Amino acid sequence: MDRLKIAFIGAGSAVWSSTIVVDLLINERLRDRIDIWLMDIDEWRLDVIYGFTKRYIDELGVKARVYKTTSRVEAIREADFVVNSAMAGGHSYYELLREISEKHGYYRGINSVEWNYVSDYHTIWGYYQFKLFMNILRDIEEYAPNAWMINVANPVFELSTLAFRESRVKYIGLCHGHLGYLKSAILVLGMRLMKEHGYDMVVKCAMEEPECYFNTIQVVDPREVEVEMLGFNHVIWLTKFKYRGEDAYKYLDEWIKEDAEKYWKTWREYYHNPFEVDLSPAAIDMYKTYGLLPIGDTVRGGTWKYHWNLKTKQYWYGPYGGPDSEIGWAMYIAHLRGKMRELANAVYDLTTPITSKYPPRPSGESLVEIIDSLANNIEKSWYYLHLPMGVKIPVPIQVNTLNNGAISSLPSNVAVEVPARVSGRGVEPIVTSSIPRKILNQVLLPRLMRAEWAIEAFLEGGRDHLFNWLIVDPRTKSTEQVNNVIDDILKLPGNEEMAKHYS
Repeated sequence: MDRLKIAFIGAGSAVWSSTIVVDLLINERLRDRIDIWLMDIDEWRLDVIYGFTKRYIDELGVKARVYKTTSRVEAIREADFVVNSAMAGGHSYYELLREISEKHGYYRGINSVEWNYVSDYHTIWGYYQFKLFMNILRDIEEYAPNAWMINVANPVFELSTLAFRESRVKYIGLCHGHLGYLKSAILVLGMRLMKEHGYDMVVKCAMEEPECYFNTIQVVDPREVEVEMLGFNHVIWLTKFKYRGEDAYKYLDEWIKEDAEKYWKTWREYYHNPFEVDLSPAAIDMYKTYGLLPIGDTVRGGTWKYHWNLKTKQYWYGPYGGPDSEIGWAMYIAHLRGKMRELANAVYDLTTPITSKYPPRPSGESLVEIIDSLANNIEKSWYYLHLPMGVKIPVPIQVNTLNNGAISSLPSNVAVEVPARVSGRGVEPIVTSSIPRKILNQVLLPRLMRAEWAIEAFLEGGRDHLFNWLIVDPRTKSTEQVNNVIDDILKLPGNEEMAKHYS
């Protein structure tokens, strides 16, 4: 059987890349026939993920091979799969842009707008990210025209739409945010079923105790649950939620009426992870407002109602203000840095097997499942998510792909996030529900407008795109404010090319 070349662009995002490497090396159909090419411009980070992969291969005794390079073309040339996680400039660049924006009165940055408050989801100021992405696509077209590109770099919605419109590359966009339904819809279902049997788990769940999650998830027979999540990346909604053939939204309604306040009281007291917002007051308020439950990163979005300032965020998302407040995001960046140091220390500690510190078990990501399907022509629309304590549940494969009529109420030439069937034939969306008119008009179309705006700004250039983006922003008080923040961002050292593009 021919060997497969899998190239990782931005492999220095090693905390994430290491989990995918493990998934590849424990997959029985892939591990003995893959050549893993790791590419990054940061040589220290590249050395860490290379060392991790080399040691893992040796300890497992598999026939995979690993290579490292700082050349994108070398990594991509004749690849079968190109996995992109690169972020142009890294987090430090975007935090500097955010700092400049806030000096001019734009809390959390000029990119924070309705339905797009996720802190590393940069669109209007993401010139270099868009350019890097397009360069990767062009390299694939030239050096690996038969390769699949699997992109996990943000902004997935805009980049995926660009890929389908501006390139010939076979493309899939991925995000694991849809798995949030397990900690919202399925968790509520489990809590309600436990309550029917006399066990009240609401307080334990609010305290994020593992026994709550595993007890509640196990009373739900996953074979009798039907879910469907539709929308754009980071703006997806639970359009179908059935248990044993019946509408399971009734369990959510019961939970809100009887248990939500008790849950939130304990949740606020024991809250320690700013990302645990799946059943936050913001999530439930969005459900009451729009009629469907927001899933995963969608909860981090919404309108300015949830995001005016830190105090507002704390009301809706808990004591830290959720993951995208100045507190929550600083915690996340610190967490990433700590995990990177931890990974590096493990790689360079030759006295302890790397597999003992990072055990060979599935990460829960769908990426390798998809590679397996495409490479080996194995049809999949779901895969098993392995949880601690031996719990294993089926979850849907969710992709960002060209709409092309899958969601009839949205334009065909935009990327949508939908459940899909993957095989050697490629990607086939599986859509059985429709988008309610209220979500279409008040959520998805406004979000689409912002995406089109950002794409036009990148493709066409010109200062007017930046100006028009900000002049309608509710934080804007004057034309002078708009011009000043644009000037200061474009004058930033390193932004000379961006300044020329937007002149």
